[in-house]
Amino acid sequence: MPIIKVLVHGAAGRVGQEVVKAVCRETDMELVGAVDIKAPGETLILPDSSSTVPFSTDLNSLITTCEPDVMVDFTIAKASMPAVRTAAKAGVNVVTGTTGFSPAELDEMKKLAGANEIGIVAAPNFALGAVLMMHLAQIAGKFMDHAEIIELHHDKKLDAPSGTS
Repeated sequence: MPIIKVLVHGAAGRVGQEVVKAVCRETDMELVGAVDIKAPGETLILPDSSSTVPFSTDLNSLITTCEPDVMVDFTIAKASMPAVRTAAKAGVNVVTGTTGFSPAELDEMKKLAGANEIGIVAAPNFALGAVLMMHLAQIAGKFMDHAEIIELHHDKKLDAPSGTS
C-alpha cells in the first residue's frame, strides 16, 4: 500500500499540532507540509526532530510543491472554506474537523467533492464519545418534545461554539 502524503492546514494551532504528531506516528502516512496563518518560518521541525517539512502561509504553493494526497484541516470556518476549495480544485482529498460551516457550505463541499472526484470528510468532532452522543441524540430526539443542550469548552477555543452540540 502506498504511503499517504498529508498536508496539515492549521498546523500551528492546538489540534493542528496534535494532528502533526499523529500523522508522524503512522507508518502508512508521511507529513509533507504544513500551513498556518501564523507560520513562524519556512520549515516545521518534525516532532521527533528527525527532519523538517515545508511550513508556509501559502496553501497554493505548498499543494503545488508537496503534492499531498490529503489535506487535514483544523482551523476556523472562515479560513477552512477557501482552503477546501483550493485543495478540491487541485484534486487533493480533504478531512476537516473545523466547525461552524453553514448548510450552504456543507452542500458546496459535496459539490466540490463530486466535481473534482475526491473525498471530503467534514466531521465536527472526532471524539468517539461525542460522535456516539450525536447519533444517540438523533434517535432520542424523535421521542422528546423539548431538550436543552449546553456546550462547554476551554477559554482558548477559537471556534466556539464548536458545533458539536
